[in-house]
Amino acid sequence: MAAAKKSARAKKAASKKVAAKKTAAKPARKAAAKKTAAKKTAAKPAKKAAAKKTAAKKVAARKTAAKPVKKAAAKKTAAKKTAAKSAAATKSASSTPSKKKAAATKVPAKPATKSAAKKAAPKKPAARTSAPGLLSNDTFEVQEIPAPRGTTKDGITYTKDFDVKFLKAQRDELEARKASEIKRATRLEDEAESLIEDGEMGDVQFDDEGGEGDTMVVQRDLDRVLSSQARQTVLEIDEALERIKAGTYGYSEVSGQPIPRERLEALPETTVLAAEKASGVGRL
Repeated sequence: MAAAKKSARAKKAASKKVAAKKTAAKPARKAAAKKTAAKKTAAKPAKKAAAKKTAAKKVAARKTAAKPVKKAAAKKTAAKKTAAKSAAATKSASSTPSKKKAAATKVPAKPATKSAAKKAAPKKPAARTSAPGLLSNDTFEVQEIPAPRGTTKDGITYTKDFDVKFLKAQRDELEARKASEIKRATRLEDEAESLIEDGEMGDVQFDDEGGEGDTMVVQRDLDRVLSSQARQTVLEIDEALERIKAGTYGYSEVSGQPIPRERLEALPETTVLAAEKASGVGRL
């Protein structure tokens, strides 16, 4: 009996030890589990940080790889633009000489003849400028010649400034002067011709004592000059008669201004105002 009790006590003591060991082992397991969980928890941020670093490195690598591509594309675009500009410059340079050659090969227009100019309708004078009086800068105000009001049966074209009666009187005066100048030119030409014939026949002595030869040469040259002037006056009278027919008589060819009647009566073939003639812009 006593032995049975001892063995029972021994079993209880052993079971207590085992239970104590188990009880002591539980906190150690819990602590180990906590440590493992803590390690896992600490490892997660590290893994996330590593993943972020890897992703950042990949993005940076992509950007770095893309930069040379962009630079190469930009260089190609710039090269294309430069080539296009040089091609355009070459084309323009090559086309310019051809244009100049084409312009040079154009045939110049033939100048209008005097007869065509006379027959043409009266236009605005291509004068430098005019007015009855000279302006401060030695120029004249230009105006258009007024349109004719009508033409008579005998070919006198009158305007608002010059009536038929005045123009008929001017035409008669011009015709009379023309006849007179033609006679004068013919007489002077005959005299010059006569002096030449006399000199050839030997009627005049050309020696140191007489000096007749020099006198005749001077007279002959003077007759020729005066005859040429008379012929020029005849041409100017003919032009004035044409202006009476065209309806432009009495108007300045420089400015288009009407010439005072007093000046026309004194010099029927005149073409400019007195102030214009004085300033050197008119013919007569």
